[in-house]
Amino acid sequence: MPEMPEVESLVRFLGERLADRAFARVELAAFSALKTYDPPLSALQGLEVESVRRHGKFIDIDAQGIHLIFHLARAGWLRWRDEMSDKPLRPGKGPMALRAVFDDNSGFDLTEAGTQRKLAVYVTTDPMLVPHIAGLGPDPLEDGFTLDTLTKLLDGAGRAQLKGVLKDQRVIAGIGNAYSDEILHAARLSPFKASNSLTEDERVILFTAMKDELVGAIKRAEGLAAKDLKGEKKSGLRVHGRTGQKCPVCCDTIAEVSFADSSLQYCPTCQTGGKKLADRRLSRLLK
Repeated sequence: MPEMPEVESLVRFLGERLADRAFARVELAAFSALKTYDPPLSALQGLEVESVRRHGKFIDIDAQGIHLIFHLARAGWLRWRDEMSDKPLRPGKGPMALRAVFDDNSGFDLTEAGTQRKLAVYVTTDPMLVPHIAGLGPDPLEDGFTLDTLTKLLDGAGRAQLKGVLKDQRVIAGIGNAYSDEILHAARLSPFKASNSLTEDERVILFTAMKDELVGAIKRAEGLAAKDLKGEKKSGLRVHGRTGQKCPVCCDTIAEVSFADSSLQYCPTCQTGGKKLADRRLSRLLK
């Protein structure tokens, strides 16, 4: 799943390529992807791109006040082409969801693997009209996101587990399954530790780890083409997706907790005092 660092990198990638470009056409292949009807996709035709920005994991292309916004969800991706085909896009059952072509014949395809079809596209005059954007928590890379901000969020979450709080877009925008694992490993904190139980020192460490991990991931992706971002993300992860491998810090074996539709990875030595977390939904420490 693309998370904040990959989405931010895509925003910068698109910003460089779409400056002074205008929409030539936007074609829809997966009708389930489009979540709005007014304005229609055709309203974008002929409009010049003024900015590309990010709201959490949402990408927002502003074309003279009409916004093409999309969320890539778990299996979506953006594929850039310097020259697009002139053939009309045909709706079908394949991975193609949407194609945007610009006045220099460059453009991008939005694709989605699998069958869940959670990729979402919106056309709107105001990003805040998209409910999931309006409900986003603060962005951890904004200047106003301070240690005090994090402290208030953690206290407000009560005894909710840290992993879930970091992933909750209504609490903190942009962090997903992979980078929450990486942040908690860097902070040496259990994913199941109660949010309001952190000491002052632990909060400082978590705050620093959050900033460092996200900024570091964005820096590693600087200058990369969109097609290379997935590989860079995977290569930069220390614990997420590395079950059974050695922890790069202590050489213990990275462990996993599986859920119905996801899993998390952690280092027992670095994060849970050597104890393995129960691999079940109750998420309790084995005794």
